[in-house]
Amino acid sequence: MAEQNVIWAPQEKQAEFMERPEYECLYGGAAGGGKSDALLMEALRQVHIPSYRAIIFRKTYPQLTELIDRSNALYKPAYPRARYNEQKHMWSFPSGAKIYFGTMQYTKDRTNYQGKRYDFIGFDELTHFTWDEYSYMFSRNRPSRSPGSKDKTRCYIRATANPGGVGHGWVKDRFITAAPPRTTITETVTVDMPDGTKNQLSRDRIFIPASVFDNQALLEQNPDYLGSLAMLPEKERNALLYGDWDSFSGQYFTEFRTLPDTAMCVKAGITEAQAREQGRFTHVIEPFDLDRGDKRGWKIYRSYDFGYAKPFSCAWWAVDYDGTLYRILELYGCTGTPNEGVKWTPHQQFAEIARIEREHPWLKGRRIEGVADPSIWDASRGESTAEVAESFRIYFEPGDNQRIPGWMQCHYRLQFDENGYPRMYVFSNCRAFIRTIPLMMYDETKTEDLDSKLEDHVADEWRYMCMARPITPLRPRKENKEFRVFTDPLDQMKRENR
Repeated sequence: MAEQNVIWAPQEKQAEFMERPEYECLYGGAAGGGKSDALLMEALRQVHIPSYRAIIFRKTYPQLTELIDRSNALYKPAYPRARYNEQKHMWSFPSGAKIYFGTMQYTKDRTNYQGKRYDFIGFDELTHFTWDEYSYMFSRNRPSRSPGSKDKTRCYIRATANPGGVGHGWVKDRFITAAPPRTTITETVTVDMPDGTKNQLSRDRIFIPASVFDNQALLEQNPDYLGSLAMLPEKERNALLYGDWDSFSGQYFTEFRTLPDTAMCVKAGITEAQAREQGRFTHVIEPFDLDRGDKRGWKIYRSYDFGYAKPFSCAWWAVDYDGTLYRILELYGCTGTPNEGVKWTPHQQFAEIARIEREHPWLKGRRIEGVADPSIWDASRGESTAEVAESFRIYFEPGDNQRIPGWMQCHYRLQFDENGYPRMYVFSNCRAFIRTIPLMMYDETKTEDLDSKLEDHVADEWRYMCMARPITPLRPRKENKEFRVFTDPLDQMKRENR
């Protein structure tokens, strides 16, 4: 029997990804797992079918060129008669099947694919895309065959990703935290049919993790790559080497801790459980009753950021006698889809806010001071949002809207003192804060600012609250070692990795 010329064979994790039956599958989560190769080869699965159409996305064309180059190295040897069209960014196969390469540099670019049909849709580096861009392509994922054609294709979506990027939050919610790895997640939707009946349909998805440790071919070819990843700064190293979705480059509020910091606990000689009980080295704590004892004397504040198509955010804060902030309650107008508002009018929003303040035992009967985005006083298009609030006896003062000083106040609040106590806490029931604040990233052009294209509504009203109660930063803790300013980053990295 003649030897076969093997052009490419999947490694164990790649094969696991390529064998999944779910409608959506995300592969990767760390660098070096062979993600792009697996995606390119998966797109070939149905090229023997004449009507088959596939598309693979990268965010921008410069990013796409490397993927196209790799496709040439894989596709041409496997299908010598296949041809690549530079103008159309498209591979044509002998059967008539086609694989396209596309970009969506801006969200509006998704309409470039309106009316198109693709049996297979792939996204390389999914965290570079917004939810709107990704979810729009669900509508384009349908059979490409003509009416009456006997071709039968499978329609499905595949993606790869590393932590970080503008889409980090929704990708993490949809694939990472929704279920343990390799666990099928089933989402059921109800469709109202024209005859009045209701049809329940379901779609499933799954996350298959992979890292450089699963790519023996790469490690054999380039043994130094592992060292290159290990030399990265801590945040990038944790994300790209170990697939840590809570740690990524560009994160704005790196100080925020939902759980006690392990290293700090060890240094202080306490367990993480003790730290949670004492409120040390963490910002998230379990709620306690504010209607008892001297806590009835704590001041209560309300912060608010308006939204309609995007979520609105309202939070209630308690301030203790030392000036520490406690985020105790929140009302977040989100549909459940990241950054999608419930489209409540101002009247609906303030009716619900008034009801909560009238009925909740922590709030009823209390004097509540409010602070909000100054834009709610804009009456240029009729009754202002602030006037609507006042009709429900909800009152605000205009918040100080300076962004950089405001963000610095947020940073100051998150600082831990020498004993591990911060100057603000978040009750564990405030899920919108806990979900969105770790996802905030630096703006790419305004170097000290937060990227306002993200789901920043909670962050904004938190900023108004911090500016209403400004504090000074803590002095750095003194330690018995000399500090040196490094002028050469390579010198610093060498010292850190000794």
